[in-house]
Amino acid sequence: MQNCIKSPESEFVIVCGRRRIGKTFLVEQFFGKKYDFKYVGAHNLRTHEQLENFAKAMARYSKGKQPKFNDWFEAFDSLEKYLEGIARDGKKVIFIDEMPWMDSKRSDFVSALENFWNGWAAGQENILLVATGSATSWMVDKLVKNRGGLHNRITERIYLKPFTLGETEEYLRSRRICWDRYQILQTYMLTGGVPYYLRLLNPRESLAQNIDRLCFHENAALRIEFDELYNAVFPAANSYIRVVELLSRHKSGFARQEISSHIGLNGGNLTRVLTNLERCGFISKRAQYGQKKKDAVYRLIDFYTLFYFSFIAEDTSLDSEWWSHHLNSGGIHAWMGTSFELICMEHHNQIKKALGISGMATEVSTWRHRPSPDVAGAKGAQVDMVIERADRIIHLCEMKFCQGEFTITKEYEEKLRKRMRLFQESTRVRKAIVQTFVTTYGLSNPQAWSIVHSEVTMDDLFALA
Repeated sequence: MQNCIKSPESEFVIVCGRRRIGKTFLVEQFFGKKYDFKYVGAHNLRTHEQLENFAKAMARYSKGKQPKFNDWFEAFDSLEKYLEGIARDGKKVIFIDEMPWMDSKRSDFVSALENFWNGWAAGQENILLVATGSATSWMVDKLVKNRGGLHNRITERIYLKPFTLGETEEYLRSRRICWDRYQILQTYMLTGGVPYYLRLLNPRESLAQNIDRLCFHENAALRIEFDELYNAVFPAANSYIRVVELLSRHKSGFARQEISSHIGLNGGNLTRVLTNLERCGFISKRAQYGQKKKDAVYRLIDFYTLFYFSFIAEDTSLDSEWWSHHLNSGGIHAWMGTSFELICMEHHNQIKKALGISGMATEVSTWRHRPSPDVAGAKGAQVDMVIERADRIIHLCEMKFCQGEFTITKEYEEKLRKRMRLFQESTRVRKAIVQTFVTTYGLSNPQAWSIVHSEVTMDDLFALA
């Protein structure tokens, strides 16, 4: 952003990222909320209503009455005349927040934006247009991959991701929330490092009290968040919700064909839904080791959505302290185990750093084996994270969340050995295969090192990039 301010050319910057990630906050912190013009798109408004709001914003900044705009071409013409009347050095800054919402049905918004930028703004050399949008797919399709007048016109693109564990720890400390890393890990399982959700935490309450207040009180903030989250980002959100609900029930993920068979969506419609969910950071697509690209597995990676379907979606109780009353339940422990695996997968760079292979070329994938139906008694197997190194070593990562050190029993050790043999036989790899454990507090029994090549602990996951 600083480079764009100093550049000798007009700049068109877009800021993308999932809803609640802090796009507006980033822009307003940088510019100190001082712009030559700012407009915020409104959700679910018709074109004439958007234009009325745009005229009001124009009147506020220009300090003059604006005529009624019949279309977006007239609106941008008015913006052009206003900006031409500003006589000063330096960039003239335009901030359009939630731009996708301005492009309502049968709107000429994109065409008018093309005309404004190509016909006037780009040639002025002193215009800085910053646009944000939670609908990442709209930003990519209509701006980044535009095949018309906006083709290759985006000069800078900023994609905001959620905080990592280390960044979450820093943010909580800045808000005087001094929990230990075990509690921060649990906090991440709910919030996924999304700043807005973290901001809702009260430092004077315990983690359990915070979860009760945010998720189980009547009209709690994160209880009613779900519908707004998906409906605000995706038009006709039902298909998107069906996909994430399906994936929330299957932690190991599904291939495209499996998703299609479960929800009855296929062809271009399914491609659009999966692509949009992936672009917005709700799901990920990860290759299966030794398989073709078409067999890649889609997994839900949005922590809040996973929590919602695990505990809120079907909750009809009136217990405002449900979480505190069920802390030791099997359901919560199962959710924490699944969420910890997801945290590890999303922090694979920190795991590589702990293993001392940050600078080495690697490929991260998943693996699962389905037994042949012709073999009686045969069992399947899976590894959620496989790290293949350029020096011909493959890490099979086992991830375990527990309150203390993890103990590998003789039975479990034998299970690991069988799985390693099955992996080697089914993939036919001729590389060294090693077992890596990722746990909260490490392993308790040293004798387990006969099967364990390396271990990573919770503290390693908090490493900053």
